[in-house]
Amino acid sequence: MAALSLLLSISTPIAAIAGDVTPPISKEARVSEERRVSRRRTLCFGTCVLSSVLVSLSAGRPREALAVALDEFDQEEDRVVNIFQASSQSVVFIKDIELPKGSSNASNDNVLGEDDNTVVEGTGSGFIWDKYGHIVTNYHVIAKLASDQYGRQRCKVYLVDTRGNSISREAKLVGFDAAFDLAVLKVDVEGPELKPIVLGTSHDLRVGQSCFAIGNPYGYANTLTTGVKYG
Repeated sequence: MAALSLLLSISTPIAAIAGDVTPPISKEARVSEERRVSRRRTLCFGTCVLSSVLVSLSAGRPREALAVALDEFDQEEDRVVNIFQASSQSVVFIKDIELPKGSSNASNDNVLGEDDNTVVEGTGSGFIWDKYGHIVTNYHVIAKLASDQYGRQRCKVYLVDTRGNSISREAKLVGFDAAFDLAVLKVDVEGPELKPIVLGTSHDLRVGQSCFAIGNPYGYANTLTTGVKYG
């Protein structure tokens, strides 16, 4: 019995040191621990919910911004297309032609035919000024016609009527101002067949506004170049 008591007295501290025996926990300590665990769980849950909301918002905003940007791009594209469609029929292509020698009395049909001996002295663009067939262009486009001394220069104008038909006519020189690089031609197409350009005033222009140039550079029909007005 004494030996058993000795063994118990020795083994008890050893077991306690080894952690095999957990000291009893009071009721107050247990309640406090449960509350602390509950608060941790609540905090973790709230953090997860907040993170999910932030992720959804951050993922949604780029999509919304992209949708807005694409919509604005489509609107701007439609605006440019509408401007071109509304104005392109008022823009013409012009050729300054030199007939071969001995052809000064050639008929209009021969001029429009442009045989192999015909020389194109200049090309450019112009626009229909009014329903009477007046066309405004640059002087350098018809410079040879303006200085013709032998009656061999002709001016051929290509245009599209209001029905969408492509036609060409010989144009007569009405007047020019070389200093301002301006010239006025006239074709024998009048009335509803022509679509005069819609005119504005330079007073309405502001630096930074969008500009659109419609023309026929180097014979390429109906080109469109965009830019901005600068001071």
